[in-house]
Amino acid sequence: MTAMSPDNDSNPEPTLFSATITPHRSLGRAGFMLVMLLVGGFSFLGGIVFYLIGAWPVVGFLGLDVALVYWAFRANYRAAAAYEQVTVTASELRVRKVSHRGKANEWMLNPLWTRIEREAHEEFGLQRLSLVSCGWRLVVASFLGPREKENFARRLSAALAEAKRGPARTVV
Repeated sequence: MTAMSPDNDSNPEPTLFSATITPHRSLGRAGFMLVMLLVGGFSFLGGIVFYLIGAWPVVGFLGLDVALVYWAFRANYRAAAAYEQVTVTASELRVRKVSHRGKANEWMLNPLWTRIEREAHEEFGLQRLSLVSCGWRLVVASFLGPREKENFARRLSAALAEAKRGPARTVV
């Protein structure tokens, strides 16, 4: 008798919870173009004024300012490629973190031995959310704000509680 591999399993384990968390970027492509046009326009007009009064070296620094603002925005948008995936089934809690460079780290935890630890500030709400299992602590949902983090923690807690209850059994 040969054991089947998990890939060939005809009855895969149902997913109790699944979430992909990405960094929020409030400025879209059109907003970025508008900001760059405004910064470039003001720098151009300022450069003309400085050139006309004889302070021509300032023009180069104003151009450098535009280039630095552009570079900062591009670096910010590159960092937005990072994400976290959290998946809970009855037998495993899988956390996958992918950096903006594409480097992936993955952790598989037993949901029976995992608990959620919250660090909250009285005024600002939930600040840090960690999964604790067998002495290990893994920070999750770091991209989210306090309210979104609280909602995520509530839904993840419910999924972990369901995993701890075990598979549902139907009596026929």
